Amino acid sequence: MTEPAPLIAAEGIVKRYGALVANDSVDLDVRAGEIHALLGENGAGKSTLVKALYGLIAPDAGRILWRGAPVTIPDPRAARALGVGMVFQHFSLFDNMSVAENVALALDRSSPLRVVADKLVAVSRAYGLPLEPSRPVWRLSVGERQRVEIVRCLMQDPALLILDEPTSVLTPQECEGLFETLGKLRAEGRAVLYISHKLEEVRRLCDRATIMRQGRVVGRTDPKAETAASLARMMVGADVAALRDATGAAAGRARLVVDGLSAPPEDAHGVGLKGVSFDVRAGEVFGVAGVAGNGQDALFAALSGERLADRAEALLLDGAPIGWDDITARRRKGAAFVPEERLGHAAAPRMKLSENALAAGHAANGFVNRGFLLRGRALGWVDAVTRAFDVRKGARDPEARALSGGNLQKFVVGREMLRKPGLLVVSQPTWGVDAGAAQLIRQALVDLARSGAAVLVVSQDLDELMEISDRLSVIFHGRLSAPQPTAGLTREAVGLLMGGAGFPADAPTQAAA
Repeated sequence: MTEPAPLIAAEGIVKRYGALVANDSVDLDVRAGEIHALLGENGAGKSTLVKALYGLIAPDAGRILWRGAPVTIPDPRAARALGVGMVFQHFSLFDNMSVAENVALALDRSSPLRVVADKLVAVSRAYGLPLEPSRPVWRLSVGERQRVEIVRCLMQDPALLILDEPTSVLTPQECEGLFETLGKLRAEGRAVLYISHKLEEVRRLCDRATIMRQGRVVGRTDPKAETAASLARMMVGADVAALRDATGAAAGRARLVVDGLSAPPEDAHGVGLKGVSFDVRAGEVFGVAGVAGNGQDALFAALSGERLADRAEALLLDGAPIGWDDITARRRKGAAFVPEERLGHAAAPRMKLSENALAAGHAANGFVNRGFLLRGRALGWVDAVTRAFDVRKGARDPEARALSGGNLQKFVVGREMLRKPGLLVVSQPTWGVDAGAAQLIRQALVDLARSGAAVLVVSQDLDELMEISDRLSVIFHGRLSAPQPTAGLTREAVGLLMGGAGFPADAPTQAAA
Protein backbone atom coordinates (compact mmCIF):
# COMPACT_ATOMS: atom_id res chain seq x y z
CA MET A 1 0.00 0.00 0.00
CA THR A 2 1.38 3.39 -1.02
CA GLU A 3 2.05 5.74 1.89
CA PRO A 4 0.04 8.96 1.58
CA ALA A 5 1.89 12.13 0.70
CA PRO A 6 2.91 14.37 3.60
CA LEU A 7 0.40 17.05 4.53
CA ILE A 8 3.04 19.68 3.81
CA ALA A 9 6.57 19.35 2.50
CA ALA A 10 9.36 21.82 1.90
CA GLU A 11 11.93 20.78 -0.69
CA GLY A 12 15.26 22.54 -1.16
CA ILE A 13 14.15 25.82 0.45
CA VAL A 14 16.76 28.56 0.08
CA LYS A 15 16.47 32.04 1.57
CA ARG A 16 19.25 34.61 1.51
CA TYR A 17 19.54 37.96 3.27
CA GLY A 18 22.52 39.56 1.57
CA ALA A 19 25.54 37.36 2.28
CA LEU A 20 23.66 35.41 4.98
CA VAL A 21 22.07 32.14 3.88
CA ALA A 22 19.25 31.71 6.42
CA ASN A 23 17.91 28.53 4.77
CA ASP A 24 20.32 26.41 2.76
CA SER A 25 18.46 23.72 0.76
CA VAL A 26 16.14 22.82 3.63
CA ASP A 27 13.84 19.79 3.38
CA LEU A 28 10.98 19.19 5.80
CA ASP A 29 7.84 17.08 5.71
CA VAL A 30 4.98 16.99 8.21
CA ARG A 31 2.36 14.26 8.12
CA ALA A 32 -1.30 14.41 9.03
CA GLY A 33 -1.95 13.24 12.58
CA GLU A 34 1.52 13.93 13.97
CA ILE A 35 3.21 16.46 16.23
CA HIS A 36 6.49 17.31 14.57
CA ALA A 37 9.25 19.20 16.42
CA LEU A 38 11.41 21.77 14.64
CA LEU A 39 14.54 22.26 16.73
CA GLY A 40 17.68 24.34 16.47
CA GLU A 41 19.85 27.04 18.00
CA ASN A 42 19.02 30.73 17.69
CA GLY A 43 19.81 31.68 14.12
CA ALA A 44 19.53 28.09 12.89
CA GLY A 45 16.87 29.06 10.33
CA LYS A 46 13.69 27.78 12.01
CA SER A 47 11.84 31.09 11.91
CA THR A 48 12.77 31.67 8.28
CA LEU A 49 11.41 28.26 7.31
CA VAL A 50 8.05 28.59 9.10
CA LYS A 51 7.63 32.13 7.75
CA ALA A 52 7.93 30.64 4.27
CA LEU A 53 5.33 27.98 5.12
CA TYR A 54 2.96 30.66 6.42
CA GLY A 55 3.46 33.05 3.53
CA LEU A 56 5.30 35.76 5.41
CA ILE A 57 8.37 35.53 3.16
CA ALA A 58 9.03 34.14 -0.31
CA PRO A 59 11.88 31.62 -0.62
CA ASP A 60 14.58 32.32 -3.22
CA ALA A 61 14.63 28.69 -4.34
CA GLY A 62 12.91 25.39 -3.65
CA ARG A 63 9.25 24.53 -3.48
CA ILE A 64 6.42 23.81 -1.05
CA LEU A 65 4.00 20.93 -1.58
CA TRP A 66 0.55 20.63 0.02
CA ARG A 67 -0.82 17.09 0.03
CA GLY A 68 1.71 16.22 -2.67
CA ALA A 69 0.94 19.10 -5.04
CA PRO A 70 3.21 22.15 -5.52
CA VAL A 71 1.72 25.37 -4.17
CA THR A 72 2.62 29.04 -3.94
CA ILE A 73 1.90 30.78 -0.62
CA PRO A 74 2.16 34.53 -1.28
CA ASP A 75 0.76 35.72 2.07
CA PRO A 76 -0.76 34.48 5.35
CA ARG A 77 -4.31 34.75 3.98
CA ALA A 78 -3.37 32.25 1.26
CA ALA A 79 -1.77 30.00 3.90
CA ARG A 80 -4.94 30.03 6.00
CA ALA A 81 -7.08 29.31 2.93
CA LEU A 82 -4.85 26.32 2.24
CA GLY A 83 -5.21 25.05 5.81
CA VAL A 84 -2.13 26.39 7.58
CA GLY A 85 -2.56 28.23 10.88
CA MET A 86 0.14 29.77 13.07
CA VAL A 87 0.27 30.89 16.69
CA PHE A 88 3.21 33.23 17.27
CA GLN A 89 5.29 33.42 20.44
CA HIS A 90 4.31 37.03 21.07
CA PHE A 91 0.60 37.72 21.40
CA SER A 92 -1.22 40.14 19.06
CA LEU A 93 -4.32 41.03 21.05
CA PHE A 94 -6.00 44.36 21.80
CA ASP A 95 -6.34 44.78 25.58
CA ASN A 96 -9.37 47.05 25.49
CA MET A 97 -11.40 44.76 23.23
CA SER A 98 -13.32 41.65 24.21
CA VAL A 99 -12.23 38.10 23.41
CA ALA A 100 -14.90 37.82 20.70
CA GLU A 101 -13.91 41.14 19.14
CA ASN A 102 -10.26 40.09 19.00
CA VAL A 103 -11.20 36.80 17.36
CA ALA A 104 -13.54 38.48 14.86
CA LEU A 105 -10.75 40.83 13.74
CA ALA A 106 -8.52 37.88 12.85
CA LEU A 107 -11.09 35.96 10.78
CA ASP A 108 -10.74 36.19 7.02
CA ARG A 109 -14.53 36.26 6.56
CA SER A 110 -16.60 38.77 8.50
CA SER A 111 -19.52 37.47 10.56
CA PRO A 112 -21.87 39.05 13.10
CA LEU A 113 -20.23 39.26 16.51
CA ARG A 114 -22.94 37.03 18.01
CA VAL A 115 -22.15 34.29 15.48
CA VAL A 116 -18.43 34.61 16.19
CA ALA A 117 -19.07 34.41 19.95
CA ASP A 118 -21.23 31.27 19.59
CA LYS A 119 -18.63 29.53 17.45
CA LEU A 120 -15.86 30.62 19.80
CA VAL A 121 -17.65 29.00 22.75
CA ALA A 122 -18.24 25.80 20.78
CA VAL A 123 -14.62 25.49 19.60
CA SER A 124 -13.12 26.42 22.97
CA ARG A 125 -15.23 23.81 24.75
CA ALA A 126 -14.50 21.12 22.16
CA TYR A 127 -10.77 21.48 22.70
CA GLY A 128 -10.76 22.07 26.44
CA LEU A 129 -9.79 25.74 26.15
CA PRO A 130 -12.66 27.51 27.96
CA LEU A 131 -13.12 31.21 27.16
CA GLU A 132 -15.73 33.87 27.87
CA PRO A 133 -16.40 35.83 24.65
CA SER A 134 -17.46 39.02 26.44
CA ARG A 135 -14.47 39.38 28.76
CA PRO A 136 -12.03 42.19 27.91
CA VAL A 137 -8.58 40.89 27.14
CA TRP A 138 -6.88 43.03 29.79
CA ARG A 139 -8.64 40.98 32.46
CA LEU A 140 -7.25 37.66 31.16
CA SER A 141 -4.29 35.79 32.54
CA VAL A 142 -1.43 35.06 30.15
CA GLY A 143 -2.60 31.45 29.93
CA GLU A 144 -6.06 32.61 28.88
CA ARG A 145 -4.53 34.91 26.26
CA GLN A 146 -2.68 31.93 24.89
CA ARG A 147 -6.03 30.15 24.60
CA VAL A 148 -7.49 33.07 22.63
CA GLU A 149 -4.61 32.89 20.15
CA ILE A 150 -5.03 29.14 19.70
CA VAL A 151 -8.84 29.17 19.52
CA ARG A 152 -9.01 31.93 16.93
CA CYS A 153 -6.53 29.89 14.87
CA LEU A 154 -8.64 26.72 15.29
CA MET A 155 -11.74 28.63 14.19
CA GLN A 156 -10.13 28.75 10.72
CA ASP A 157 -10.22 24.90 10.77
CA PRO A 158 -6.51 24.40 9.97
CA ALA A 159 -5.10 21.05 8.93
CA LEU A 160 -1.64 22.21 10.08
CA LEU A 161 -1.05 24.28 13.20
CA ILE A 162 2.38 25.91 13.70
CA LEU A 163 3.16 26.70 17.34
CA ASP A 164 6.18 28.85 18.29
CA GLU A 165 7.31 28.37 21.93
CA PRO A 166 3.71 27.81 23.12
CA THR A 167 4.55 26.95 26.76
CA SER A 168 7.03 29.74 27.47
CA VAL A 169 4.51 31.76 29.52
CA LEU A 170 2.37 28.99 31.03
CA THR A 171 2.22 27.44 34.49
CA PRO A 172 2.84 23.67 34.72
CA GLN A 173 -0.91 23.15 35.12
CA GLU A 174 -1.64 25.24 32.02
CA CYS A 175 0.97 23.26 30.10
CA GLU A 176 -0.85 20.05 30.93
CA GLY A 177 -4.06 21.53 29.56
CA LEU A 178 -2.29 22.54 26.34
CA PHE A 179 -0.79 19.08 25.94
CA GLU A 180 -4.27 17.53 26.19
CA THR A 181 -5.50 19.91 23.48
CA LEU A 182 -2.63 18.97 21.19
CA GLY A 183 -3.47 15.30 21.74
CA LYS A 184 -7.04 15.97 20.56
CA LEU A 185 -5.77 17.73 17.45
CA ARG A 186 -3.50 14.81 16.61
CA ALA A 187 -6.36 12.34 17.15
CA GLU A 188 -8.47 14.31 14.66
CA GLY A 189 -5.78 13.88 12.01
CA ARG A 190 -4.47 17.44 12.20
CA ALA A 191 -0.75 18.09 12.17
CA VAL A 192 1.21 20.29 14.57
CA LEU A 193 4.63 21.78 13.81
CA TYR A 194 6.06 22.46 17.26
CA ILE A 195 8.96 24.85 17.91
CA SER A 196 10.38 24.77 21.43
CA HIS A 197 13.62 24.95 23.39
CA LYS A 198 12.09 22.83 26.16
CA LEU A 199 13.47 19.46 25.17
CA GLU A 200 11.75 17.35 27.81
CA GLU A 201 8.34 18.44 26.55
CA VAL A 202 9.49 17.76 22.98
CA ARG A 203 10.40 14.21 24.03
CA ARG A 204 7.01 13.78 25.67
CA LEU A 205 4.84 15.25 22.91
CA CYS A 206 6.43 14.87 19.52
CA ASP A 207 6.40 11.95 17.10
CA ARG A 208 9.30 13.13 14.95
CA ALA A 209 11.87 15.91 15.09
CA THR A 210 13.82 17.81 12.45
CA ILE A 211 16.97 19.51 13.72
CA MET A 212 18.52 22.56 12.04
CA ARG A 213 21.90 24.17 12.52
CA GLN A 214 23.36 27.15 10.63
CA GLY A 215 20.57 27.16 8.08
CA ARG A 216 20.72 23.46 7.25
CA VAL A 217 18.93 20.32 8.37
CA VAL A 218 21.50 18.29 10.34
CA GLY A 219 19.33 15.48 11.64
CA ARG A 220 15.95 13.79 11.90
CA THR A 221 14.98 11.59 14.80
CA ASP A 222 12.27 10.14 17.00
CA PRO A 223 12.54 12.39 20.08
CA LYS A 224 11.12 9.67 22.34
CA ALA A 225 14.21 7.60 21.52
CA GLU A 226 16.53 10.45 22.53
CA THR A 227 17.47 12.15 25.77
CA ALA A 228 17.29 15.90 26.29
CA ALA A 229 21.09 15.89 26.28
CA SER A 230 21.32 14.06 22.95
CA LEU A 231 18.78 16.40 21.35
CA ALA A 232 20.76 19.40 22.62
CA ARG A 233 23.95 17.84 21.24
CA MET A 234 22.34 17.54 17.80
CA MET A 235 21.18 21.16 17.95
CA VAL A 236 24.45 22.66 19.15
CA GLY A 237 26.92 20.27 17.54
CA ALA A 238 28.62 19.53 20.86
CA ASP A 239 27.78 18.37 24.36
CA VAL A 240 26.01 20.95 26.54
CA ALA A 241 27.76 20.82 29.90
CA ALA A 242 25.74 20.38 33.08
CA LEU A 243 25.73 23.27 35.53
CA ARG A 244 28.52 23.24 38.08
CA ASP A 245 27.82 24.13 41.71
CA ALA A 246 24.19 24.92 40.90
CA THR A 247 22.75 24.38 44.37
CA GLY A 248 23.65 24.40 48.03
CA ALA A 249 25.31 27.77 48.46
CA ALA A 250 26.21 28.82 51.97
CA ALA A 251 24.09 31.86 52.79
CA GLY A 252 26.08 35.03 53.37
CA ARG A 253 25.05 38.48 54.53
CA ALA A 254 22.02 40.14 53.01
CA ARG A 255 23.27 42.41 50.24
CA LEU A 256 19.84 43.52 48.96
CA VAL A 257 17.00 44.07 51.43
CA VAL A 258 13.51 45.00 50.21
CA ASP A 259 11.14 46.11 52.98
CA GLY A 260 7.44 46.71 52.37
CA LEU A 261 7.92 47.94 48.81
CA SER A 262 4.70 49.15 47.19
CA ALA A 263 4.12 50.91 43.89
CA PRO A 264 0.94 51.87 42.03
CA PRO A 265 0.38 50.47 38.53
CA GLU A 266 1.70 52.65 35.73
CA ASP A 267 -1.51 52.40 33.68
CA ALA A 268 -5.14 51.41 34.06
CA HIS A 269 -4.50 47.78 33.14
CA GLY A 270 -1.10 47.42 34.79
CA VAL A 271 -0.09 45.63 37.99
CA GLY A 272 1.73 47.45 40.78
CA LEU A 273 3.51 46.13 43.89
CA LYS A 274 1.84 45.46 47.24
CA GLY A 275 4.02 45.28 50.34
CA VAL A 276 6.87 43.27 48.80
CA SER A 277 9.57 42.18 51.28
CA PHE A 278 12.56 39.86 50.80
CA ASP A 279 16.34 39.81 50.86
CA VAL A 280 19.02 38.46 48.56
CA ARG A 281 22.18 37.22 50.21
CA ALA A 282 25.79 37.13 49.16
CA GLY A 283 26.57 33.89 47.36
CA GLU A 284 23.02 32.99 46.33
CA VAL A 285 20.77 33.05 43.30
CA PHE A 286 17.30 34.21 44.35
CA GLY A 287 14.55 33.29 41.90
CA VAL A 288 11.25 35.08 41.31
CA ALA A 289 8.78 32.91 39.41
CA GLY A 290 5.45 33.96 37.97
CA VAL A 291 3.24 34.10 34.93
CA ALA A 292 3.84 37.23 32.83
CA GLY A 293 1.83 40.29 33.80
CA ASN A 294 1.81 39.78 37.56
CA GLY A 295 4.05 42.70 38.50
CA GLN A 296 7.44 41.56 37.21
CA ASP A 297 7.93 44.78 35.23
CA ALA A 298 7.07 46.91 38.26
CA LEU A 299 9.47 44.92 40.44
CA PHE A 300 12.34 45.27 37.98
CA ALA A 301 11.70 49.00 37.56
CA ALA A 302 11.72 49.50 41.34
CA LEU A 303 14.91 47.48 41.85
CA SER A 304 16.77 49.12 38.96
CA GLY A 305 15.83 52.70 39.86
CA GLU A 306 13.73 53.33 36.76
CA ARG A 307 10.94 54.01 39.27
CA LEU A 308 11.87 55.39 42.68
CA ALA A 309 10.40 53.95 45.87
CA ASP A 310 8.16 55.91 48.21
CA ARG A 311 10.80 55.57 50.95
CA ALA A 312 14.58 55.55 50.63
CA GLU A 313 14.73 52.76 53.23
CA ALA A 314 12.38 50.51 51.21
CA LEU A 315 15.52 49.21 49.47
CA LEU A 316 18.91 48.69 51.07
CA LEU A 317 22.06 47.77 49.15
CA ASP A 318 24.85 46.59 51.43
CA GLY A 319 23.10 48.40 54.29
CA ALA A 320 22.73 51.77 52.53
CA PRO A 321 19.28 53.08 51.53
CA ILE A 322 18.89 53.31 47.74
CA GLY A 323 15.11 53.67 47.30
CA TRP A 324 15.53 57.26 46.10
CA ASP A 325 18.66 56.61 44.02
CA ASP A 326 18.32 56.57 40.25
CA ILE A 327 19.79 53.81 38.07
CA THR A 328 23.12 55.64 37.65
CA ALA A 329 23.58 56.02 41.40
CA ARG A 330 22.76 52.37 41.96
CA ARG A 331 25.29 51.29 39.34
CA ARG A 332 27.94 53.37 41.09
CA LYS A 333 27.17 51.49 44.30
CA GLY A 334 27.84 48.13 42.65
CA ALA A 335 24.50 47.10 41.14
CA ALA A 336 23.87 45.89 37.59
CA PHE A 337 20.66 45.27 35.69
CA VAL A 338 19.53 43.27 32.67
CA PRO A 339 15.93 44.03 31.62
CA GLU A 340 13.64 41.59 29.81
CA GLU A 341 13.45 43.45 26.50
CA ARG A 342 16.91 43.20 25.03
CA LEU A 343 16.32 45.29 21.89
CA GLY A 344 15.01 48.73 22.81
CA HIS A 345 15.41 48.53 26.60
CA ALA A 346 18.72 46.77 27.24
CA ALA A 347 20.22 47.97 23.95
CA ALA A 348 19.45 50.74 21.46
CA PRO A 349 18.94 49.00 18.10
CA ARG A 350 20.74 51.54 15.86
CA MET A 351 23.68 52.13 18.20
CA LYS A 352 26.90 50.16 17.92
CA LEU A 353 27.76 47.72 20.67
CA SER A 354 30.50 50.02 21.96
CA GLU A 355 28.01 52.90 22.11
CA ASN A 356 25.58 50.69 24.00
CA ALA A 357 28.39 49.77 26.38
CA LEU A 358 29.06 53.50 26.94
CA ALA A 359 25.39 54.24 27.54
CA ALA A 360 25.07 51.51 30.14
CA GLY A 361 28.50 51.71 31.74
CA HIS A 362 29.53 55.36 31.70
CA ALA A 363 28.86 55.70 35.42
CA ALA A 364 30.73 52.67 36.69
CA ASN A 365 33.00 51.13 34.03
CA GLY A 366 35.67 53.81 33.69
CA PHE A 367 34.54 54.85 30.22
CA VAL A 368 34.60 58.58 31.08
CA ASN A 369 37.62 60.63 32.16
CA ARG A 370 37.18 64.32 33.02
CA GLY A 371 34.12 64.55 30.82
CA PHE A 372 35.69 62.76 27.83
CA LEU A 373 34.28 59.48 26.52
CA LEU A 374 36.93 56.78 26.24
CA ARG A 375 35.58 55.04 23.14
CA GLY A 376 38.62 52.80 22.79
CA ARG A 377 38.08 51.45 26.28
CA ALA A 378 34.42 50.79 25.49
CA LEU A 379 35.40 48.91 22.33
CA GLY A 380 37.86 46.85 24.35
CA TRP A 381 35.00 46.04 26.71
CA VAL A 382 32.97 44.80 23.75
CA ASP A 383 35.88 42.57 22.73
CA ALA A 384 36.15 41.15 26.25
CA VAL A 385 32.41 40.41 26.40
CA THR A 386 32.59 38.81 22.96
CA ARG A 387 35.33 36.42 24.10
CA ALA A 388 33.84 35.60 27.50
CA PHE A 389 30.28 35.01 26.30
CA ASP A 390 30.87 33.69 22.77
CA VAL A 391 28.99 36.56 21.11
CA ARG A 392 28.85 35.77 17.39
CA LYS A 393 28.73 38.75 15.06
CA GLY A 394 29.78 39.65 11.55
CA ALA A 395 31.86 42.73 12.47
CA ARG A 396 33.88 43.84 15.47
CA ASP A 397 31.45 46.58 16.47
CA PRO A 398 28.09 46.17 14.69
CA GLU A 399 24.81 47.86 15.54
CA ALA A 400 22.84 46.00 18.19
CA ARG A 401 20.04 45.19 15.74
CA ALA A 402 22.51 43.26 13.54
CA LEU A 403 22.90 40.51 16.17
CA SER A 404 20.56 37.54 16.46
CA GLY A 405 18.36 37.53 19.55
CA GLY A 406 20.46 34.94 21.34
CA ASN A 407 23.75 36.70 20.65
CA LEU A 408 22.38 40.07 21.70
CA GLN A 409 21.17 38.46 24.92
CA LYS A 410 24.65 37.09 25.58
CA PHE A 411 26.07 40.57 24.94
CA VAL A 412 23.76 42.46 27.30
CA VAL A 413 24.18 39.84 30.05
CA GLY A 414 27.94 39.78 29.59
CA ARG A 415 28.15 43.58 29.47
CA GLU A 416 26.71 43.76 32.99
CA MET A 417 28.43 40.72 34.47
CA LEU A 418 31.94 41.45 33.29
CA ARG A 419 32.28 44.28 35.81
CA LYS A 420 31.63 41.79 38.66
CA PRO A 421 28.74 43.65 40.33
CA GLY A 422 27.85 43.08 43.95
CA LEU A 423 24.18 42.85 42.96
CA LEU A 424 22.81 41.65 39.64
CA VAL A 425 19.10 41.86 38.83
CA VAL A 426 18.21 40.09 35.59
CA SER A 427 14.78 39.54 34.02
CA GLN A 428 14.18 36.58 31.66
CA PRO A 429 17.91 35.83 31.23
CA THR A 430 17.45 33.10 28.59
CA TRP A 431 14.19 34.17 26.90
CA GLY A 432 14.15 32.68 23.38
CA VAL A 433 17.76 31.52 23.71
CA ASP A 434 18.96 28.12 22.48
CA ALA A 435 20.19 25.36 24.78
CA GLY A 436 23.91 26.07 24.46
CA ALA A 437 23.63 29.83 24.99
CA ALA A 438 21.13 29.34 27.82
CA GLN A 439 23.51 27.03 29.67
CA LEU A 440 26.37 29.49 29.23
CA ILE A 441 24.27 32.30 30.72
CA ARG A 442 22.98 30.18 33.60
CA GLN A 443 26.48 29.02 34.48
CA ALA A 444 27.69 32.63 34.46
CA LEU A 445 24.87 33.62 36.85
CA VAL A 446 25.74 30.80 39.24
CA ASP A 447 29.46 31.60 39.06
CA LEU A 448 28.82 35.27 39.82
CA ALA A 449 26.75 34.36 42.86
CA ARG A 450 29.34 31.89 44.13
CA SER A 451 31.95 34.65 43.92
CA GLY A 452 30.01 36.54 46.62
CA ALA A 453 27.49 38.57 44.63
CA ALA A 454 23.74 38.60 45.21
CA VAL A 455 21.92 37.52 42.05
CA LEU A 456 18.18 37.99 41.57
CA VAL A 457 16.62 36.25 38.57
CA VAL A 458 13.06 36.98 37.43
CA SER A 459 11.94 34.28 35.02
CA GLN A 460 8.84 32.66 33.56
CA ASP A 461 10.89 29.52 32.90
CA LEU A 462 10.20 27.44 35.98
CA ASP A 463 12.66 24.71 34.94
CA GLU A 464 15.38 27.34 34.76
CA LEU A 465 14.62 28.69 38.24
CA MET A 466 14.44 25.22 39.76
CA GLU A 467 17.88 24.50 38.30
CA ILE A 468 19.80 27.63 39.30
CA SER A 469 18.01 29.18 42.30
CA ASP A 470 18.94 28.60 45.92
CA ARG A 471 15.72 30.21 47.17
CA LEU A 472 12.57 31.04 45.29
CA SER A 473 9.46 33.22 45.62
CA VAL A 474 6.42 33.55 43.37
CA ILE A 475 5.00 36.90 42.31
CA PHE A 476 1.23 37.03 41.83
CA HIS A 477 -0.75 40.19 41.15
CA GLY A 478 1.91 42.37 42.73
CA ARG A 479 2.44 40.28 45.85
CA LEU A 480 5.40 38.02 46.64
CA SER A 481 5.16 34.66 48.37
CA ALA A 482 7.46 33.84 51.27
CA PRO A 483 10.90 32.73 50.01
CA GLN A 484 11.54 28.99 50.22
CA PRO A 485 14.62 26.85 49.58
CA THR A 486 14.31 25.56 46.05
CA ALA A 487 15.61 22.14 47.01
CA GLY A 488 12.39 21.44 48.96
CA LEU A 489 9.96 22.58 46.25
CA THR A 490 8.15 20.72 43.49
CA ARG A 491 7.13 22.13 40.12
CA GLU A 492 3.51 21.39 40.95
CA ALA A 493 3.63 23.33 44.22
CA VAL A 494 5.23 26.34 42.53
CA GLY A 495 2.72 26.08 39.68
CA LEU A 496 -0.17 26.35 42.15
CA LEU A 497 1.38 29.50 43.63
CA MET A 498 1.81 30.91 40.12
CA GLY A 499 -1.94 30.38 39.64
CA GLY A 500 -2.77 32.30 42.83
CA ALA A 501 -3.22 29.54 45.41
CA GLY A 502 -2.35 30.76 48.91
CA PHE A 503 -2.44 34.48 48.10
CA PRO A 504 -4.87 36.93 49.79
CA ALA A 505 -8.45 37.01 48.56
CA ASP A 506 -8.01 40.52 47.13
CA ALA A 507 -5.56 39.14 44.59
CA PRO A 508 -7.73 37.70 41.79
CA THR A 509 -6.84 34.11 40.96
CA GLN A 510 -6.08 32.90 37.47
CA ALA A 511 -8.80 30.93 35.73
CA ALA A 512 -8.29 27.19 35.92
CA ALA A 513 -6.45 25.75 32.96
